[in-house]
Amino acid sequence: MHPRLRLKTKLVLAISGMVVVLVAGLAFIYVSQIVHHDVHDTYQGAGFLANEVLDAAQQALQADLDSTRVDTSSPEQVRTAIEDVLQTDPGLNTLLQSIVGYSPTIYDVMITDTHGRVLLHTNPDQMGKVLPERADFGEVDGGGLRRQLEVVFGKPGVYERRLTVTRNGQPFGSIRVGISTVFLRSQLQPKLKSALLFSGIAVLLSLLLAALLSNAALQPLEDISRRLDLASAGQLESAGGDTARDDEVGAVTTKIDLLGRQIRDAREVFSALKENLDQIMANLQDGILLFTRDARAVLVSASVESFLGRPRGQMLGAEIWEIFAQDSRVGSLVLDAYSLRQPLVRHEVQMEEGRRLQVSLDFIEERGERIGTLLTLHDAESVRQIEDEIELSRRLAAIGRLTSGVAHEVKNPINAIVLHLEVLRGKLQQSDPDARRHMEVIGKEIQRLDRVVQTLVDFTRPVELRLADVDLRRLVEEVGTLAFPEAERLGVRIVREIPGQSLRVKADADLVKQALLNVVLNGVQAMPQGGVLTLGAARVGAEFEIYVCDQGPGIPPDLRDKVFNLYFTTKPAGSGIGLAMTYRVMQLHNGSVEFESYNGQGTVFRLRFPALEAEGRAQQEVAAQT
Repeated sequence: MHPRLRLKTKLVLAISGMVVVLVAGLAFIYVSQIVHHDVHDTYQGAGFLANEVLDAAQQALQADLDSTRVDTSSPEQVRTAIEDVLQTDPGLNTLLQSIVGYSPTIYDVMITDTHGRVLLHTNPDQMGKVLPERADFGEVDGGGLRRQLEVVFGKPGVYERRLTVTRNGQPFGSIRVGISTVFLRSQLQPKLKSALLFSGIAVLLSLLLAALLSNAALQPLEDISRRLDLASAGQLESAGGDTARDDEVGAVTTKIDLLGRQIRDAREVFSALKENLDQIMANLQDGILLFTRDARAVLVSASVESFLGRPRGQMLGAEIWEIFAQDSRVGSLVLDAYSLRQPLVRHEVQMEEGRRLQVSLDFIEERGERIGTLLTLHDAESVRQIEDEIELSRRLAAIGRLTSGVAHEVKNPINAIVLHLEVLRGKLQQSDPDARRHMEVIGKEIQRLDRVVQTLVDFTRPVELRLADVDLRRLVEEVGTLAFPEAERLGVRIVREIPGQSLRVKADADLVKQALLNVVLNGVQAMPQGGVLTLGAARVGAEFEIYVCDQGPGIPPDLRDKVFNLYFTTKPAGSGIGLAMTYRVMQLHNGSVEFESYNGQGTVFRLRFPALEAEGRAQQEVAAQT
């Protein structure tokens, strides 16, 4: 016998339980109808009796008041006459006494004036007293079963049914019929006992019959359950049993045999795939955790142990809240994002021991429903190392381009020096007085060569950045002010587009300001006939950018690849250093500079910076995006 209930037993219990619930529900409805019916009959009977008293009282008042001389202009005489009629009329008093005597639930009957003073009562001791109104029995009649049972079987009390009495269209009193809950209970108890007894017998009989019939009907499931257990354990071939039946049971057992073979084959394939997956996961450098929809880890790569410092076996099958602690930086980031269903894309966070990780959290969904979660942990130091190598390659390539331009500029002065030296040598031999002029040419060329070489040295020399927390909006304002005199001279109007949101980066303010000023002045000088230059800043994804848009003629396509080369310029008095210096400044800040140019429409330069990330901002960004 298995420690768990067999399938057949479960089905028998389920069927029997459903039958018992159905019969019990019908019994409950039957009992509730009995209670409601008696309560409603009592309420209706009290109303009928109140109307009987009302008719009798009105007839007595009509006959007696018409036969007596009462000054109807005096309200006091009318009230006194009414009291005398009600108290002395034998038929009315007899009616009240018979109501109390023959009605099983009526406690008393009274007639009161508008102030609650008793004019006529079945109990003479209450005559003339002021009795407060009791709870309206209509509230009990309109209540549910629970309310009615609480009133009937709860604390004894008296409720009443009230009916207003009028004369000449004006109310002068009320008929109040008292209903005793004790009387109502004594009337209801025998009925309820019979109903409950009948219901109990019905429930027991239904339980017995349901158990017997379901057990007989589900007898073949015992063999089917046994075969399913063997199939799930991969032992179906040794199960034995008769599968030659022609009924539905035989068809089911045949399908179970086929299913068992498929399960065995699938288990073999799964084992092979699991071995291959384990090998792949063991060689992964990134930490990977796969969670089910109920937040349990079903896949954990071996490298996760080095990231979290916990054995892999402890994490498999554990919930995400058991793997990550809320008081740790990585745990707080992951748990907050998971709770808010906010994906993370290579979010960098520094662990307590100083190690930096890149965390990615992706939710796997099917038809809008989350079926799993994939968490990836990556060593940010290795990423930074690769990025530094790529950046170094870019810088070396840029320096190579710059060096080629410098070499060309150096070659011409050297040739001139050599030529004039030869001439000078000949002049000196002949003592020619023009030797001084040639010496001056040599001096100027040597000075120009010195400037070119010095520029190359300054450009390639490492720069010590003075990084600080800088708001790009302030730099845009300052550069716009610096470029205003040149723009005004050329008739150019500078339009600033400053966002309301702060754009803070880590940067050397002086270098960035000079780099941006170079771009702005180029844009202004590209419009000698005047125009509009737009200077603004904005956030683009995870970066901040400054854009400069002019309305000049644009950069010809054949010159666009040379824009950032050192000494390349299309202006007669240009030095060719400005944009090359801007390119280098952006490289030093791990940023980039790009441009888009359209013939006859102008050029747009974009300087992009990585956004400033403060410690602990991960949680704030997750909360702010929800």
